[in-house]
Amino acid sequence: MPKTFLVGLTATALAAAVSTAFAQNYPTRTVRVVVPYAAGGNTDIVARLIAQHLTTGWGQQVIVDNRPGGATNIGAEFVARAQPDGYTLLMGGASNAINMTLFRKPPYDTQKDFAPVVLCTVGANLLTVHPSVPAKNLRELMGLARAKPGQLNFASSGIGSSNHMAGELFKLMAKIDIAHVPYKGNAPALADLTGGHIEMGFAGITAQIPLIKAGKLRAIALSSRERFPAVPDIPTFHESGLPGYQSSTWFGLLAPAAVPADIVRKVNADVAKVLARPDVKQRLEVDGQIGGGQPSEEFAKFIREEIEKYAKVIKAAKVPLQ
Repeated sequence: MPKTFLVGLTATALAAAVSTAFAQNYPTRTVRVVVPYAAGGNTDIVARLIAQHLTTGWGQQVIVDNRPGGATNIGAEFVARAQPDGYTLLMGGASNAINMTLFRKPPYDTQKDFAPVVLCTVGANLLTVHPSVPAKNLRELMGLARAKPGQLNFASSGIGSSNHMAGELFKLMAKIDIAHVPYKGNAPALADLTGGHIEMGFAGITAQIPLIKAGKLRAIALSSRERFPAVPDIPTFHESGLPGYQSSTWFGLLAPAAVPADIVRKVNADVAKVLARPDVKQRLEVDGQIGGGQPSEEFAKFIREEIEKYAKVIKAAKVPLQ
């Protein structure tokens, strides 16, 4: 056997052993989870819930670092360029798939610059209308939109947001002409929606439940394939007359691409344990989320499919590139 081959084999084995040992001892210091949004939103809530339990389980502090701005690109780029040692993670989401097409020159490549670690939660956008809108369900709303092409508007939290994409997908699949009105966040969008200044809107479940119960909004359909425990009486688009429609919100941990595989497996397993806790499941359900925890390979496949789906939506809907 050639000496050079033996040397190469020994070096490879040594590197693998060092990587395994490093992962077994991980973490030995504070782990930072970057949230590319301001504190208080759904992404931040999920990140802090998981960080709290990881801190207890690891015996090391897991902190949440909010870095909002740039349609989540500021926080995401920070993690993409960070040391790939497992001590800087990103709580990513649908924007990391959407931005690959929405931006002409995104500052990172979601598939090349990140290692998918674990899908934490999957949620849904909820389509609601102002009570003055005569449509009581999705079929009636689609009929109304077809009868009034270009006259109805839908609100979102901003261009390129998951609820914007949910609306564009709705337009394409239902073959209707409704105008998108972007806002700077869910709060102002819902304020105008409840005030009757706009006919319909897409937003997360949690923020809309109190408004629905108060009669200020009427629920039409959920963007997920299946109904959610938090709102079991609200049907999905799929079962309400638009078969095949699905536009999920999701949150998952990503690491810089060159992070050791053993660390990815450890974080994946430990987060899965957190998500399996009954108290965590209950908390997530109240917030309109369902826990993930699948192997990182499945998360990678999910991200790839999300990028492909939103690329088609953005191009077909002719969404202005940023």
